[in-house]
Amino acid sequence: AQEKKIFTVQGPYPIIRRLMRARGWVERKVPSTGRRMVKHRGDQDKQRQETGPSNGGGGQEEALLNPGGGAQPFVGTKHPLHYPWRPTEEEEEKEEEQCDEDPNGIHDLMSYLVRDQLPNFIWTNYLEATDHQLLQHDNVVNHYARVDAFTTKEGLCLSLQNLPWIEQADPNTFFPRCYRLGNVDELETFIEDFRLTAARSLLKLALEEAGDRPVGTEQVPNNAKGAGDHVSHPKHSTAWPPSPLYPELVEEALEICRQHLGVLQHQDIDRNTPSPCRTCIDWDRFLQEYYHVAHKGAGLVLTQQQRKQCQNLLWHLAQQLPQLDMEGKLNVWILKPGAESQGRGKAGGSREHTEASHLGGIPQSLCSPGIVCTTQLEEVLQLARSCMAPSVQVGRWVVQKYVERLLTIFGTKFDIRQWFVVTDWKPLTVWFYRDCYLRFCSQPFSLCHLERARHLCNVSVQKWYKTSPDQDPRVPPDRIWSNEQFQKYLAQLGQADAWHQMLVPGMKAAILNTLRSAQHQVRFRKGSFELYGADFIVGEDFQPWLLEINSSPTMSPSSAVTRRLCANVQRDTLRLVLDRKDNPTCPIGAFELIYKE
Repeated sequence: AQEKKIFTVQGPYPIIRRLMRARGWVERKVPSTGRRMVKHRGDQDKQRQETGPSNGGGGQEEALLNPGGGAQPFVGTKHPLHYPWRPTEEEEEKEEEQCDEDPNGIHDLMSYLVRDQLPNFIWTNYLEATDHQLLQHDNVVNHYARVDAFTTKEGLCLSLQNLPWIEQADPNTFFPRCYRLGNVDELETFIEDFRLTAARSLLKLALEEAGDRPVGTEQVPNNAKGAGDHVSHPKHSTAWPPSPLYPELVEEALEICRQHLGVLQHQDIDRNTPSPCRTCIDWDRFLQEYYHVAHKGAGLVLTQQQRKQCQNLLWHLAQQLPQLDMEGKLNVWILKPGAESQGRGKAGGSREHTEASHLGGIPQSLCSPGIVCTTQLEEVLQLARSCMAPSVQVGRWVVQKYVERLLTIFGTKFDIRQWFVVTDWKPLTVWFYRDCYLRFCSQPFSLCHLERARHLCNVSVQKWYKTSPDQDPRVPPDRIWSNEQFQKYLAQLGQADAWHQMLVPGMKAAILNTLRSAQHQVRFRKGSFELYGADFIVGEDFQPWLLEINSSPTMSPSSAVTRRLCANVQRDTLRLVLDRKDNPTCPIGAFELIYKE
């Protein structure tokens, strides 16, 4: 019998539709009433997984697979959060334009003829659009179930905490430390981490005031002008009147760090030393004085002996703490709610801390749904205790260390969107895409100002901001670069080897370790595959730091670069998962196999 070649595309994927038709496949179209009900929001799978059940295929929004009675536009669901979002008029018009590729009605006629047939290939925004009970073994679907173990903020945080039990790998070498605020034990661990980071930061500030750079820290080469080494972490010294000195503060910070180093080196095993954060230190007073030094320009008294002790302690701590360099000295943390994606509702915190509030004393910036940067422990604790707005569910928040010592381009923050495909989980089989792109912020980077235009690189956030007049004119107007452009920039810095020797190997290792940490939780099926988008930030030392992994990464082009690359990755994904079945030697574009168990 002749092989059936019937496919279904749900969502605005005109490239997939065109490429499948070019292969001679017939589309079984989703009814327009259903299609108009669905709002494609790049990386949207993250929100559905975080607000509802995991990707188990239990909920149905559109029955793409219902051979008995044809395609039903909308099937009821037990959970209201499973209903699709209604698209904006602009998105509806865009999708209608994309779908209007059949002026003679041929494709509509063919679709009608196969309306009762089960599609062999399904490409959809989210897994719940398919009825898994009707899937056959040879059906190809572009999603796996229960990938929320690494595609949600909470899931990624928890999975990587468990990584050392699964692999001989340390997540602290590629993933900024992260805690779930809804977990009492993790909240306590975060509080201790915040305090210890403040003590280390104070030693760095003391050395900086004495004219020293902390021993063991890395700097961008002197010829890397525009990389933002000094503009990235200025001291808040001009906006405040002279503040009193704290002669005892350095000694306290030294003692805290000594105790912590002893714990890290396991020197406390025989003498039962308590954690330095549980001793008789007045932490409220210590943090308030640290805030005055770090954020209000207060000075420090540092003796020559203390200077040597600071250098020695920081050097030894650097041997134990992989994140000591990147964590900087201002103790900036980032709060991420699990119920949002694409940076929606993101807000900058820690401005003046004088906003009137009607929510338990919490600044309004912290009660906005979305990502919040903060330097104040009290703000995090207030959020965890009191911010009970419907969109702010404490159990869905994570708090993560902000990468303060990051590489900037022309004084501007950027991140990297890196694609990869998993074609099997048993054995785990991973394909890395050699092309990727950079996303720039619209304002110069500064840790003195934590608003979203400076710190959140998502296109969905930055599209609302005009380019700042203070922005370096060399930043691309569309705020997107290809990896080729980035490599040329690195060569100009005298770091031509950084891409292939540090960045690419680092991203591959982070992706593989993350997948291994969550492998036992994913519900796999043969014949499925999934394209993911991983987001990385780059440290001053060119080390990539994983921020998150997105299911259903956006394919909507926002620039000439993304128009080309998004089309290419869709083309090459189809080559990988379809053409390669019949011809194992067929070209697969920019994909390379990086792991197979």
